[in-house]
Amino acid sequence: MFWSLLITTLADSQSQRVSGYKKANACVCQLNSTMWVFPAQKFKYVLEEVHTCEESLNNLQEELTFSSQRLPLIQDQFSNFTVRLEPYNYLHSQGLYTELSLRQLGQELSQLQVDIDVVHSQLNNSETQKLSKEADRLHKHVNKLQTIDTLNMKTVKEKLRYLKNNVETCKSIPKDFRVQDKHCVRGLITNISDPITTKVSPHGKSYISGSWGKQAQKESKGQKNSYWVQPLLSSHIWGNTVRLYQTYEDFMASTNHREFTFASSYSHPSTNEGPNAVLYGEALYYHCYRSADVCRYDLETNEVKRVTLPGTGVGFNNKFPYCYYDCRLNSDVDVEADETGLWALYATIGNHGNLVISRLVWDSEVKSLNVTQTWETRLFKKAASNAFMVCGVMYATRYVNEYREEVFYAFDTATGKEDNSLAIPLEKVAKGVASLSYNPTNKQIYMYNDGYLLAYQAHFRSEAL
Repeated sequence: MFWSLLITTLADSQSQRVSGYKKANACVCQLNSTMWVFPAQKFKYVLEEVHTCEESLNNLQEELTFSSQRLPLIQDQFSNFTVRLEPYNYLHSQGLYTELSLRQLGQELSQLQVDIDVVHSQLNNSETQKLSKEADRLHKHVNKLQTIDTLNMKTVKEKLRYLKNNVETCKSIPKDFRVQDKHCVRGLITNISDPITTKVSPHGKSYISGSWGKQAQKESKGQKNSYWVQPLLSSHIWGNTVRLYQTYEDFMASTNHREFTFASSYSHPSTNEGPNAVLYGEALYYHCYRSADVCRYDLETNEVKRVTLPGTGVGFNNKFPYCYYDCRLNSDVDVEADETGLWALYATIGNHGNLVISRLVWDSEVKSLNVTQTWETRLFKKAASNAFMVCGVMYATRYVNEYREEVFYAFDTATGKEDNSLAIPLEKVAKGVASLSYNPTNKQIYMYNDGYLLAYQAHFRSEAL
């Protein structure tokens, strides 16, 4: 005989129906008791959660207590910061510039603002809200002072640059400068002719970088009417030879030339780097290989002398080349000549990449090349395609189109004044201008135009800058 037994648990009202049978005057049935096992795992998990919550509550209470204790300290720091800012407000109102100190205060205030934000996120009461708003207002005030004083510092730096240029202009001028000064044409260039000479480089137009011209020193005897070409035969960047023609006729016919080698390789310290050379008297002046130096190669003795250009961070190795449209590789240092002598045009980090003009003087007695004066301009060198000197005035050009450049800027070393309103056209036969140089013996301008050699006649007006 079989019976059915219903068993119910009181804890969760779960029930289980099981079947039984009679055996020896007893009811026998088989029960599955797993459903009534005590949930030890669940109990352990809940217990751990309770402990975690208690720890979190304790930590939060500690943080709140710590923040409450820090609040007066941060309020004191904020008050102290406000007091420290007062002298800077006064100095600022007096026109005294404290850019560096304000930057340091700004950094301190930023850190203090971080601390205030942390406390405010934890306490979020009226005191922390007020402190957070005041810190934000003060930070905006400091930023405003920094912006204004940065502009003031730039104004001061510009005044210092102007005074420095005036000092350079007022320096004692050597005798040779006074003698040559009488040849100067007083006034700016008003017009440049169409090319009066057009010729493919004797080395071929595949050599797109280099320089050329007529010997530029009026008092020169041995090379008085010489013409020269100095192509950059290695990667359009480096050269170690110069070709010399004794007459204009020989130059045009590419005959009767003499080749001078002034460096044994294209990586020699005396190698020419960039399209920048000028023949002045019996010497070739150019930018020395991977350096801030100008080299002087003596055609008669084959001796090379050099001088380091002044300035903080003089650009070379393609740091500050002529650019405007396309950058001319390694045209960092440009050596020029005019009625007053020799010049180096370059840029420095100290002058923010703007053009710097240094006057070069060769001392024939002690056989040394020297820099005697330096002027800083406000023309960014990479904003010019090239430049040249005429009677102490630097002229800069820019790209207009494939067949035209434009003289747009002038800086007068005699007055320290500049003129950026010029618009003098300069025709060309190819797009790229490797070099431009003026010659005081015939008032002509020479261009190395992507393998073409062009010459122009310059015309002047009487008034000065």
